[in-house]
Amino acid sequence: MKLYSILFGACPKCHQESMYTNKNPYALPDTLRMNEKCSHCNLKYQIEPSFFYGSMYVSYGVGIAFAVAAFVISYLIFESSPTSAFIAIIITLIGFMPIIMRLARNIWINLFVKYNPS
Repeated sequence: MKLYSILFGACPKCHQESMYTNKNPYALPDTLRMNEKCSHCNLKYQIEPSFFYGSMYVSYGVGIAFAVAAFVISYLIFESSPTSAFIAIIITLIGFMPIIMRLARNIWINLFVKYNPS
């Protein structure tokens, strides 16, 4: 059940609503703007001050995964040049940055909050 919360940004405790004020990660001013707490289970999303600073470490790993995927697709599957593969990695990281940031936050909070539907 954690996977649902991680992929869709749902409350990690009850999965009843989105943690984010705007579900669209490409609404750039609202990319990381979150509700204060869940209206169903009352879970406070910012568990402590600066809680989501830890998600920067997760963001690095998620970014590496996206970069490796871009490299494999461009260099190994499409047999592009190393320069083209590098450009594909850069474009992928810039294009998917809002999704990478949200995924990192979702993974981070799900490390600390247990799923409890009741």
